[in-house]
Amino acid sequence: MQAVLAALALPPDHLALLGLICLIAGLVRGFSGFALSAMVMASGALILPPVQLIPVCWWLEMTASLFMLRGGWREANRKVALGLAIGSTIGVPFGLALTTQVDVETSKLIALAVIASLAALQLARVQLRFLASNWGLYGSGWMAGVATGLASVGGMVVALYVLAQNAPPREMRASLVLFLFLGSVTTALSLLAFGLMDRTAIARGLAMAGPTALGVILGQLSFSSRWEHFYKPFCLLLLLALASWGILRMIFGI
Repeated sequence: MQAVLAALALPPDHLALLGLICLIAGLVRGFSGFALSAMVMASGALILPPVQLIPVCWWLEMTASLFMLRGGWREANRKVALGLAIGSTIGVPFGLALTTQVDVETSKLIALAVIASLAALQLARVQLRFLASNWGLYGSGWMAGVATGLASVGGMVVALYVLAQNAPPREMRASLVLFLFLGSVTTALSLLAFGLMDRTAIARGLAMAGPTALGVILGQLSFSSRWEHFYKPFCLLLLLALASWGILRMIFGI
């Protein structure tokens, strides 16, 4: 046991708390198709610095994607998912490079404010027509990649784009699942290139894969036709809550 804790570089109480966070985040991911990394980053930052959580989140996202990919491939809008993934692949290195060039906290604050504002506009049923174009598709993917590199919140940017399409809930959810899988494959290369995927990060990611998988399974079971009409407002409120909480944490140092 001591050898395991040494490999994870975490005391038992922190390990248990991080496992609970991953279980809850996995539950939300299983239902909504996104928000796993955002929730882990928002809550797990009380335990580990964000820069150490980013590679851990990669393992969690890959775990969730493997459980959800079958339905994601069948039901997703593959053109949208692929376009977003291409844009994100280009954007991630920019985001990681910016962490050494700009004030990351300020950049993250701006990103969260934009996400919260756009989520609120969609809740108010304001049509974001600029997203309904190829520029909107690839631009959203690129911005998601930059946001992933800076603060691992790129999934929230993509979720905003997908939710603006007014597609059936199952298609929106599946498109998010497929994008996050494609994005995880390419993000791994950037994490390795920037030296963030070390042995400790791998050990932590594998340790948290179990609680995450359990949460994803429970979340998938809760996604049924009975609740589908709540899907879009739930996701938009989730985005608004996550972004607002992130802003409050940064401003007040919570």
